[in-house]
Amino acid sequence: MSSTSSSHAAEAAASGIPGVRLPWVGLGVLSVVFHLGLIFYGLTPALVSRPLHMALILPWVLVFAARTPWQRWSGWALTLLGVAACVWIAVNEQALSGQYGFIDTPLQMVIGGFLIVLALEAARRAIGWPLPLVAAVALLYAFFGQYVPGEFGHPGLPAASLVGSLTIAEGGLWGKLTGVSVGVVAIFVIFGAVLNAGEAGKGFMNLAGLVAGRLTGGGAKVSVVSSALMGSISGSASANVASTGAITIPSMTRLGYPRALAAAVEAVASSGGQIMPPLMGAGAFVMVELTGTPYTDIMAAAMLPALLYFATVWMGINAYATRHDLRPVADEDRPALREVWMTGLFFAVPFAVLLERIFHAGNTPQYAASLAIFVGAALLWLDSRLVPSWRGLFTRLAEAMVLAGRQVATIGAIIICASLVIGVLAMTGLGVKVTSAILSLSGGALWPALLLTALACLVLGMEVPTTAAYVICVSVAGPALTELGLPPLLAHLFVFWYALLSTITPPVCGGVFIAAGMAGESWIKVALRAMSLGVGLYLIPLAMVARPDIIHLADTPWRALAETGLVGVGLLAISYGLIARRSPVWRLVLVVAGLAVIFLG
Repeated sequence: MSSTSSSHAAEAAASGIPGVRLPWVGLGVLSVVFHLGLIFYGLTPALVSRPLHMALILPWVLVFAARTPWQRWSGWALTLLGVAACVWIAVNEQALSGQYGFIDTPLQMVIGGFLIVLALEAARRAIGWPLPLVAAVALLYAFFGQYVPGEFGHPGLPAASLVGSLTIAEGGLWGKLTGVSVGVVAIFVIFGAVLNAGEAGKGFMNLAGLVAGRLTGGGAKVSVVSSALMGSISGSASANVASTGAITIPSMTRLGYPRALAAAVEAVASSGGQIMPPLMGAGAFVMVELTGTPYTDIMAAAMLPALLYFATVWMGINAYATRHDLRPVADEDRPALREVWMTGLFFAVPFAVLLERIFHAGNTPQYAASLAIFVGAALLWLDSRLVPSWRGLFTRLAEAMVLAGRQVATIGAIIICASLVIGVLAMTGLGVKVTSAILSLSGGALWPALLLTALACLVLGMEVPTTAAYVICVSVAGPALTELGLPPLLAHLFVFWYALLSTITPPVCGGVFIAAGMAGESWIKVALRAMSLGVGLYLIPLAMVARPDIIHLADTPWRALAETGLVGVGLLAISYGLIARRSPVWRLVLVVAGLAVIFLG
């Protein structure tokens, strides 16, 4: 989810210049200690932990990511004022709690208004204009919605109540979503940063090379496996493309794969990282909060659909092998078993601790992740040959602290901005009105409502991060889907998957653009191949509705596996129908047969 400017700043921070690096390492340490401390300290008032979370975010998105002197100086000014405002909220938590979201002094109004503007600017600098514009439109509606004619207007809200509810109460900026960012998302982001700073990424690539490299289309399948594994610690499609793609795309082109296909494979495989348990970006933890479903149940529900997605990409590669000579990775380029074993320890051990603490010891996911962080940090003492080095330990720890601070800030800025939208939807009743509109337009039928929701997710997801698009869309469309009979968890999974559509679907397809740039190919060619390879992204959410047993792995495992197998057969036929070198009639028959197996069989 990081922006280009953030990556440039990260490179500067890692350059070894003490004046640049050390302050940011220190700030990263402070952010990590704060968020881990909340896990072990116990309950902290929301109006203390959440404003301090925002205070720690501000330097990273306003100063660290700055590219011009003006951005840097204005960033410092906004950071200092913002930190002061956030600290003021935390210090006055008890008094503010007694005001029940109603501002009663001019100073409070100034601070509240400034915090709203600051949240918009922080999100803009972190990820660009789209999400802040959505939030700004929502705020304008909140202030002036009484002038909107018809059923979409509202009676009007006093400014003191509106600003207060968004800034000095446990709603708006400091709502439940921000609480998820503070207490859960930040912990797993730190976990991923620690693993990335060590040899876990290399371990993923080596394991993928061992498992898939010798197969037909091995270069492409290494990308699929490595991206699926990287998805367990990185929920960003762009980050996945940038990390694994830097290795897999050149590898595929060296093997003679068409550049457009190499880029498409990476874009599609990397997009799947956001639906792959255990992290699913930040989405899994937000889903816990919004649905009240235990984290382990969400992991179980999301597992088979995610595996189906990657299996569909795998089958699509086989279909492309009927068109091109997709050779396996050469023997000398595949990792040795000893190398796979050694580098695999860097992700296997922390993940073993994480899963054992969750499933056997019964700890919360964030507490289990905290323990896994300490294990991962200890492994930073070793290099890929398992040789200890104190110098390497400190270097890798410093890298982890900078990476953790930056990523916690980027995701936090997104969630805080999205929280403004959720606050406005709740206060104005707009969410209920949009829900009613969806029910009306769909004629009270589920499938038309699903298609309307998918379209809304595609539009909203254009340049808006997946988690933010999911949160906003499910707030307005989710109630309509549940009212039409869809179970809440299924409705949320459906919306979350379709919030990913814009990663590979034109006109805005971020993962495709990045992969196409790395391959030096036309993004349109890449997008067309990505859509055919990623056909599962379009069909699996609908299959979850048609065959809901596939998300009930924890309750009826054999039934879930059987239904998953049927959907897999249908997707296999569709993939070959869309891609393979066959006659047009035969390809049409395959597509129709595949759809019939999924939705009628």
